Amino acid sequence: MRQLTFIEPRRLEWWDVPAPRLAADTDAIVRPLAVARCDLDLYIATGFVSTYPGPFAFGHETVGEVVEAGDAAGVSPGDRVVVPFQLSCGRCATCRKGWTNACEAYPFAAAYGLAPTSGRDFGGALSDLIHVPFADHMLVPLPPGVDPVVAASLSDNIADGWRAVGPQLAERPGATVLVIGGLAQSVGLYAAGAAVALGAGRVLYLDDDAGRRDRARAMGAEAEPLALAEGRQPDQPFDIVAEAAGTEAALGFAIRSCAPNGVLTSMAIHLGALTAVPLTRAYYKGITFHTGRVQSRPIFPQALDCIACGRFHPQDVTHRVATFADAADLMTDPGPKLIFRCEAAD
Repeated sequence: MRQLTFIEPRRLEWWDVPAPRLAADTDAIVRPLAVARCDLDLYIATGFVSTYPGPFAFGHETVGEVVEAGDAAGVSPGDRVVVPFQLSCGRCATCRKGWTNACEAYPFAAAYGLAPTSGRDFGGALSDLIHVPFADHMLVPLPPGVDPVVAASLSDNIADGWRAVGPQLAERPGATVLVIGGLAQSVGLYAAGAAVALGAGRVLYLDDDAGRRDRARAMGAEAEPLALAEGRQPDQPFDIVAEAAGTEAALGFAIRSCAPNGVLTSMAIHLGALTAVPLTRAYYKGITFHTGRVQSRPIFPQALDCIACGRFHPQDVTHRVATFADAADLMTDPGPKLIFRCEAAD
């Protein structure tokens, strides 16, 4: 089968590799229908993030169709499903706590399309077929009427944005939300859209990129330039703050913007060896601060339900839809969300 393989920055190739096979009765083989480019994928492909040496299978955000399933897989051929990007068994003590990003059955940080994170290649979403172990736990049915292209990023980036506002708004209905956009560009936009969909009292999206501000407005958020270079100070305190900018200055601004006893989630990967954090201010405010990789599998079904009921519109973040055949050439295309549709799905 064909597999898109990352070789080095700005060089991806289609390789012919052996097709996956069922290895257990809980396994499934899935044919990708739509694959979204993760924000991290863009930075790996351009070389901005240099800690991912090739070669390895590429792509990890996907909606697909089951083509083969074991007797205990919980799915059947023809089922359309969302495939989590992180591998997890759903059975170990860690998974039962909802910490599927560190499943005990796999090397730490095991994921599709990101072999260097765990030291083992599990295949990539930009392939003809994907092997899914523990499919009875991993795979989530795509509701009828939901376009695979709309839901393609659920595996990672949509879930990442959702976790910064969804659980918090469930505890604080009508709370105000600030989203600081930037490096994790689609994640920040998904957070803003999710906050609007979930009825936040006010949603303000700050970003120095005008195109992303327009997308935030399309989802119902207020949007303004971030303008930290001009020494911007918070306009008001916010109950919930989501930081997707990935800079030290933005993280400091996020803490200054957080209301007393507020919740701050940093979704961006801060790439510097050290990042200064104004902990004294955070301490006196009593801020709850979250950072770390998303727990994809427990989170994205909540976002999927919100898409299916028509309140959440992740398609407003997508700047381009192309075919699998274009993936090697377009992976460095700038923009917040690029989605590849399998030609055979048309």
